[in-house]
Amino acid sequence: MSFRVRETNPVAASKETFTYGDYEKWPEEQRWELIDGIPYDMTPAPSRKHQEILGELYLQFAVYLKNKSCKVYLAPFDVRLPQGDEPGEKVRTVVQPDLTVICDHAKLDDKGCLGAPDLVIEILSPHTAAKDMKLKLNLYERVGVKEYWLVQPLDLTIMVFALHSNGKYGKPMVYDRQDTISVGIFEGDLRVDAAGIFGEEEN
Repeated sequence: MSFRVRETNPVAASKETFTYGDYEKWPEEQRWELIDGIPYDMTPAPSRKHQEILGELYLQFAVYLKNKSCKVYLAPFDVRLPQGDEPGEKVRTVVQPDLTVICDHAKLDDKGCLGAPDLVIEILSPHTAAKDMKLKLNLYERVGVKEYWLVQPLDLTIMVFALHSNGKYGKPMVYDRQDTISVGIFEGDLRVDAAGIFGEEEN
């Protein structure tokens, strides 16, 4: 399986892998992610439907989290995932999930998040689906993201992976637009309306 990686680099095109220090020097108008030092292109821009779904997801989470300790963030929002105790500029994985929930304020700084979020949501597109369903799934499991949602706008489904006590994701729960999704990291106190996320059915 192949993914679209960075074809040119304005800083050091001869390098094979990169760090957050390199990433910070790239042009702000370009969006990229780094996974284990390999850059991945985030273009083209999200579709209108993608943005509608993301906006509704953010709204439902934000309303629930108002005056609570956890925070929810929309992309672009840098999530740096160190492998150990390396300095920040040496971190080799930086992702920009569509939606991120973080409950440990010690992980937050002016640059975004340093460490694994509690929940991550990615909205699939033809350009990102392979990366989100394989590469990022493995990454989020490895770093300990407790809950990972994959939203499929084409077939109107949501796959929810929950981290088990053994540090592995189990078989995902699959929901459609008729369902209400109980958010596991909040022990079911937040129930997300899938019909609201996908909007009215189109004829």
